[in-house]
Amino acid sequence: MLGTIKNVRMTKIKASSTNFSNKKKLENDCPEVFAANVIGGQWALAICCYLINGSLRYTEIRKCLPDITERMLTLQLRKLEDSAVIKRTVYAEVPARVIYELTELGYQLRPIIEELGKWGEKLKQAPEFQ
Repeated sequence: MLGTIKNVRMTKIKASSTNFSNKKKLENDCPEVFAANVIGGQWALAICCYLINGSLRYTEIRKCLPDITERMLTLQLRKLEDSAVIKRTVYAEVPARVIYELTELGYQLRPIIEELGKWGEKLKQAPEFQ
């Protein structure tokens, strides 16, 4: 995207802004931040968690995440597709059938998501979060 990038809130940042420069520098200097920006936010990570178990149709993902709006789900799916984390396959049927699945790159998230889940469970039990 020439001139702007999307941040986690799906708004655009002007390329001439200090925020844009700081974000790009941090992403370049810290691969963990770059990765977190790809799967960051509750919805993208949740979508990946559900797709780890296999491909799903749009409506199935929507049922897994009943509180997400259709607009946000569409934006998150596009973001993950643009980042090559998921693949979208459209079948020429009436009505059209669309399947979402993790790419090979997306499946590499499995051990990371599993460890993040273990850490999250420990964190939830910590006195600071009770």
